[in-house]
Parts: sequence; C-alpha cells; structure tokens
Amino acid sequence: MLLTVLLQAVAGAAIGKLGATIGAGIAAIGAGIGIGKIGASATESIARQPEASGDIRTNMIIVAAMIEGAALFAIIVCLLVAVL
Repeated sequence: MLLTVLLQAVAGAAIGKLGATIGAGIAAIGAGIGIGKIGASATESIARQPEASGDIRTNMIIVAAMIEGAALFAIIVCLLVAVL
C-alpha cells in the first residue's frame, strides 16, 4: 500500500517536471514567433511610410522588450517548477 502511494508521488513529480520543461520550450518558441512577427510588421510599415521609421522602430523595440520580459518570466517559473 505504501509502495503504491510512493510510486504515484514519484510518477506525478516526473510528469510535472516534464510539463514544466515543455512549458518553458513553448514560452521560448512563442516569444520567438512574436518577435519575428513584430519585426516583419515593422519592416513592412517602414517600407510603406519611410518618414515614420523612427517612431515605428521605437515602438518595435519597446514591444519586443515586453514580449522578451514576459517570456523570461515564463521560462524562469517553468524552470523553478522543474527544479523544485
């Protein structure tokens, strides 16, 4: 009886760690896709309106930094779950 409970606890922890590592990977992939779309849209916008390139570039950098920060928090949380 006790062995069954211990095995279930260990298996649950392993599945939790697997889920946390998959979550970290998904967060990194999502951030990469998001920053890629921002770059593509900014390039297209600058090509359409070259006179607004300074404002577009500034907004692009700010939004990319926000996405990167959110992804970093997600990855850190996932790694903390996987380690602890």
